[in-house]
Amino acid sequence: MLDSKVRILLTGASGQVGGDLRPLLPAGSVIAPGRADLDLRDAESIKKFIRKVKPDWIVNPAAYTAVDKAESEPGLAFAINADAPRAMGEAAVELGIPVIHFSTDYVFDGSGTRPWVEDDLTGPLGVYGASKLAGERTLAESGAAHLIFRTSWVYSSRGKNFLRTILHLAQERQELRIVNDQYGAPTWSRDLAKLVIHVMEKLSDRSTAGGGSAQNAVRAMQGVYHSTDSGQTTWFGFAFEFLRLAATARPELKLARLVPITSSEYPTPARRPSNSRLDCSRLQRVFGFTMPEWEESAAAVIAELLSTENTAATRS
Repeated sequence: MLDSKVRILLTGASGQVGGDLRPLLPAGSVIAPGRADLDLRDAESIKKFIRKVKPDWIVNPAAYTAVDKAESEPGLAFAINADAPRAMGEAAVELGIPVIHFSTDYVFDGSGTRPWVEDDLTGPLGVYGASKLAGERTLAESGAAHLIFRTSWVYSSRGKNFLRTILHLAQERQELRIVNDQYGAPTWSRDLAKLVIHVMEKLSDRSTAGGGSAQNAVRAMQGVYHSTDSGQTTWFGFAFEFLRLAATARPELKLARLVPITSSEYPTPARRPSNSRLDCSRLQRVFGFTMPEWEESAAAVIAELLSTENTAATRS
């Protein structure tokens, strides 16, 4: 269990991963600044803020995630996804603390069919992936003790994400056309939050037992770890399973018919990887943590979503 006296700077606490992580951390230990307090577009202000609050850990799930918009806003994407991690890393070196950071399957070009391993050659297809890859590198180059969790297709029961959009549109339309030739693993943000807790507890125990620092414990295991829910599917398969679960739980719902299409039939400003499968065996081997099957997590999220809808309907 994490020591409640440990101070943790958590960015993006209003987002999916940060929002699920915050309640799992010890009460009173979390520093969760809003945008007015921590401007991720300004590297110098980031360093000043970190020096001021003096955390024991930095956990950074915050990111610029507007994949298509990034094509027309490369400066902003790189400021938040590349310059901010560098600033966090440099401040972490000054304070002697570790950094946990999140990255994405978009660092790869999506070729082939086998799951990507951490040491495979990267080749992002667009600005978003390039900015996230740059963030991995700037953090490593800063010299900070760091862990980088590459993940994919993150969703939750709140916020803006594919799953919530599909549920909303499926109740408004008669037909939805969903891409069926891009493969990956939908990953529940809460599973990632639980991963962070597991890793922090493991490393804290190690540093305590060895009489060392969290920084040294992280440095002994630092690097990139692929971290997605288990299994694989397509965006169509994800939507199909999710709506199947919704229809089973709420037979009265009238839901759209799903039609599988190819990526070429749904052009977007930014190209998506066709193969976003990530091999998570290094995570299992080093930290002894196995991510749940994606279908299991999807069932938990649909139950949570429909429960929330029922509660809202009762209150109204």
